[in-house]
Amino acid sequence: MKLHIIVGSVREGRTAIKIANWLLSEIESYDYSTVETEIVDLKEWDLPIFAGAHPPLTGIYDQPKQQAWADKIAQGDAFIFISPEYNHGYSPALKNALDYLGKEWGGKPAAYVSYGGTNGSRSIDQIRQVATQLGLIDSNAVVEIRDIFTRNQADKFEPNEFDNKAVKAIFKKLLQYVSA
Repeated sequence: MKLHIIVGSVREGRTAIKIANWLLSEIESYDYSTVETEIVDLKEWDLPIFAGAHPPLTGIYDQPKQQAWADKIAQGDAFIFISPEYNHGYSPALKNALDYLGKEWGGKPAAYVSYGGTNGSRSIDQIRQVATQLGLIDSNAVVEIRDIFTRNQADKFEPNEFDNKAVKAIFKKLLQYVSA
């Protein structure tokens, strides 16, 4: 299984990359020889706002980075999306990245990690709506990180026992969907 951890924040000083590094480390500690995990950082991809002439669901990709993004997403068997909660929603960078493509998302399981004002619950609700429309399989696996503002003082994200248990649970759910 090729698991992509998609970092859905591009802001300076962002927490999402710290969380992605923790997820990667935690998942790699499970020592599954059949799982390859990769961080896919939207800041590095720098996708411009989608302005193509053809809706992505047509599969006609006329934006310069669109085909490269399609190739990257097609490689993934499952996804963990990380997003902060912004104004009761999820990050615009992640919305744009989802909207860039069509068929490449379809039939693949997704899990969600968020944080913010309501521990990220409202952002997860919105991401799920869009992801379902794109054909992603909702694995019903989420991690809502509590107390992010007090816990995000160090250079690395410091999970608690509940965070680690939640990651193990979402990982197992994604494995079930890919193995089915």
